[in-house]
Amino acid sequence: MKLFDVYPLYDIELVKAQGSRVWDKNGQEYVDLYGGHAVISIGHSHPYYVAKMTEQISRIGFYSNSIIISGQEELAEKLGRVSGYSDYTLFLTNSGAESNENALKLASFHTGRKKVVAFSKAFHGRTAGAVAVTDNPSIVAPINSTEHVTFLPFNQVDGLKEGITEEHAAVIVEGIQGVGGIQVASDAFLKALRDRCDETGTQLILDSVQCGYGRSGQFFSHQFAGIHPDMMTTAKGMGNGFPMGAVLIAPHIKASYGLLGTTFGGNHLACAAGIAVLDVIEKENLIQNAAETGDYLIEHLQGISGVKEVRGRGLMIGIELEEAVGPIRDALLFKEHIFCGYAGKHTLRLLPSLAMDKALADRFLTSLQTVLTK
Repeated sequence: MKLFDVYPLYDIELVKAQGSRVWDKNGQEYVDLYGGHAVISIGHSHPYYVAKMTEQISRIGFYSNSIIISGQEELAEKLGRVSGYSDYTLFLTNSGAESNENALKLASFHTGRKKVVAFSKAFHGRTAGAVAVTDNPSIVAPINSTEHVTFLPFNQVDGLKEGITEEHAAVIVEGIQGVGGIQVASDAFLKALRDRCDETGTQLILDSVQCGYGRSGQFFSHQFAGIHPDMMTTAKGMGNGFPMGAVLIAPHIKASYGLLGTTFGGNHLACAAGIAVLDVIEKENLIQNAAETGDYLIEHLQGISGVKEVRGRGLMIGIELEEAVGPIRDALLFKEHIFCGYAGKHTLRLLPSLAMDKALADRFLTSLQTVLTK
């Protein structure tokens, strides 16, 4: 059988990782400022995380949700306390796309409506419903019906009154668009969305899959605006590499038994991973570190020749370049040995571990200036 190798961009196999560094099979060290698509939140192979995962799998790695899994309750309590949403209900999943699917279904069930509002350049996942609310025709198959979806301009308050009506079950929006180029939703935009959803009974879903879990310098990026969504979706950094996701559901939304379900979501190992991540985030003050290191990077990036614009919050940063990003990203990887991502033809994307320090920030700043100069 031949492997469907749609993803590999580079002929590099990583065999070891620690903190913000990874090593390939030839022993070459790299600095990881991409975190495997924002997944590595507390750093690779964190000793506390490794110990907790090892201890858990030595006892029991998996059984279904047909029995009590005490880690689910512990994770819900910790996540509610750390995030500030202790009165919400937690439904555990395996990915961001699955979380968004279930949030959309819950909104439709709760309101009895079919229509959904999403936004330009949005990305919410690669499963049926998530694709339908993603603004990318290249991943929409005939089965991914968009007949009930309206796309409005991102970050524009004008038009929300006409665009969101009593016919809409949900509005789904990213607090910071990742694939869309690290576009930060303004506080005014998010507040206007909250107000209009309140007026129409539409459920506001904040997709925090990439911009959640402390990456922005708040636990969820929408918390800068001081709003409370009806649902939040999360994944990526939640398990630090172990697949898991979640929907946080406001108290007024009640799901009937059987409406939500999952085979692997909230399994023993996933809960151990999620609890360990929250423990490290708290003990090492990683949200504050993300805010401070992110501010440092954003300030110093703006002075580099060849950088057109810097967008983002915390350690979710988009660097708009004057030239195409591909050769720059390649040079950073093969010449400077730094992993970065991209988001569009001219945007370099940084999604490092929340433990990234200023020494690594300085190394990246120097390397980027060197590459852009050459």
